[in-house]
Amino acid sequence: MKRSGPLLTLLAGLLLGLFMLSLNATTGEKPTSASVQPSASGQPSPSTKASPSTAPTKSTPPPSPSTSATAVPEGLYTGRTDDDSSAVAITVRDDKAIAYVCDGRNVESWLQGDVEDDGSLRLTGKGGASLDAKLKGIRQLSGKATVGSGSYPFTIAKAKKSSGLYRANSTVAGAKIEGGWIVLPDGEQVGILRRDGKPSPAPAIDPETGAVTVDGQQLTARPVTP
Repeated sequence: MKRSGPLLTLLAGLLLGLFMLSLNATTGEKPTSASVQPSASGQPSPSTKASPSTAPTKSTPPPSPSTSATAVPEGLYTGRTDDDSSAVAITVRDDKAIAYVCDGRNVESWLQGDVEDDGSLRLTGKGGASLDAKLKGIRQLSGKATVGSGSYPFTIAKAKKSSGLYRANSTVAGAKIEGGWIVLPDGEQVGILRRDGKPSPAPAIDPETGAVTVDGQQLTARPVTP
């Protein structure tokens, strides 16, 4: 019975040792995932890796469609052909155009048609006559007229107030009268008067009133618009 004392003491010591060992295991520090690197001062400092940031991408809207087309300003354009043989007048209004080509003796043609969105004109007249023109700059029309067997390139400018395009239709002494006049910026008048279809140089008109005297009878020539 006396020998049980030391055994009990030994057993108690072992239990105490196991208890202390278990307590240290449960209270120990856990390692962290951050690595430690020395700083410039020699002291360790935690090292973190910055995640790359991505700047937001701005979407660029598609460019709006643009056109180089320019509408022909309304109004009257007058001038002479490149060879100075004839005069040309074109009046533009509401996307329509009327033109008159005349040499003042026996060649003339009235033409009409549409004005395209790109600033071009293609006009047609009797006998296969045609006129093609395009806006040049902002105050000129450049193109070519074809009347009969003749071809007449031209570049004409937007007319000043003194310019004009006139036409008269009437009957004088039983004859059918048809007249056309172009009044150029310098005051020169180019026109043809037809009596029953026979051409002759037209008499002068008054640009202010359109008054003209034909075979002793006064007529009124009207400004031409589409």
